[in-house]
Amino acid sequence: MMTTPNKTKSKYITAQDLYRFQLPTDCQISPDGNWVVYSLKRVDRKSEKKYTNLWVAPTSPGQPRQFTQGNHTDSSPRWSPDSQTIAFISGRDEENQSQIYLMPMQGGEAYKLSDLKGELGAFRWSPDGKKIVLQFRKTDAEELEREKDEDKKKLGVVARHIDRVFFKLDDEGYLPKERWHLWIIDAKTGKATQLTDHAIFDENFPAWSPDSKQIAFISNHAKDPDLDPDNFDLFTVAATGGTAKKMTTVPGPKFNPVYSPDGRWIAYAGADGKGTWWSNMRIFVVPVNGKEPARDLTGKFDVDASVETINDLPEGALTMPPVWSNDSQSLYFQISKHGNTHLAKISLDENAKLEPVIAGDGVVGVWTLDAAQEKLAYIWGDLYDPGQILVRKMETGRTRQLSKFNGWLHRLDLGSIEEKWIDGPGNN
Repeated sequence: MMTTPNKTKSKYITAQDLYRFQLPTDCQISPDGNWVVYSLKRVDRKSEKKYTNLWVAPTSPGQPRQFTQGNHTDSSPRWSPDSQTIAFISGRDEENQSQIYLMPMQGGEAYKLSDLKGELGAFRWSPDGKKIVLQFRKTDAEELEREKDEDKKKLGVVARHIDRVFFKLDDEGYLPKERWHLWIIDAKTGKATQLTDHAIFDENFPAWSPDSKQIAFISNHAKDPDLDPDNFDLFTVAATGGTAKKMTTVPGPKFNPVYSPDGRWIAYAGADGKGTWWSNMRIFVVPVNGKEPARDLTGKFDVDASVETINDLPEGALTMPPVWSNDSQSLYFQISKHGNTHLAKISLDENAKLEPVIAGDGVVGVWTLDAAQEKLAYIWGDLYDPGQILVRKMETGRTRQLSKFNGWLHRLDLGSIEEKWIDGPGNN
């Protein structure tokens, strides 16, 4: 894409305008289809800190209302299966320590559910609404000891013992010694029980079975995962604990497993083979009974089953897990092609074709369906707008915009976009 000046507008964007952005980072439609909760990030000009609060908007005509308040970060809102409660992650009560909070949909005070010391990752309600599975990484023992001593706390880290190859990440710094593991939290009492544990393995992308009895997850169980970084496998484990079972899948990177509603299949996104992280992500399905190998549904199409669109404000442009149709016969998922990210659908039939659900010049970011799969909420952004919240009726395709973020951008000269193609070898 190339940008040329727009002579009908005289003002250009400046550094000071960056304080004005409001960025949607998540949106979740309630299971009953009546509401959308979304997280909205802003920048405080005085402190130059970023804060995120939650808002709710009706899917029928009506105005959004702010759901959480304050200068802190409330993120990852998730509806309870009965649409009555919103769980979210917040650091409102303790500096540098987030917890899971619950808040009734009709309003009231948010109350802290979890009481853990460490870093919280992805979490999901069980289908019966009784428990939450959480990806969690404990604070290192050395860090906990340092926090108890004021002198050591002021001095900070003076030495590190590095004993692994993969020890540091951009934007994160030095990695903790502790690994990501799965925990089960009782949705009423907040009691937390560790489900998985290993000194050198991370467990990622937890997903519940429809009967709330099993959890699927992705993990690399190589002898040394740092030396074999693409050796990911799909596992299942009982929600009450026990030995994890490895499923028969294609070697290579894997992400976002999800059970079919009938409990017979698990779908996931992944690449075909080790050392292929650079290739198109594909959608695979594998039978839970383990009697058949994983099957590639999208490899024959020249699309990437993930969000690969590059932009400067990527908060809401996340790759979501695929979603099964209620009859367990089809899957919805994002695809990236030619600079855009769309939503598509494919059936389990071997001769199935990709069916477009949402297309156009832009990016489908975070998206969710209601329980009846009659309404779809999603973040849509393009080259002139970093993101809006929309709701689409699945039967008619009729779409309604719920938000009006960053209207001031329309008064600026952001240039005109021209699409250019370059011929490569072999007329490609």
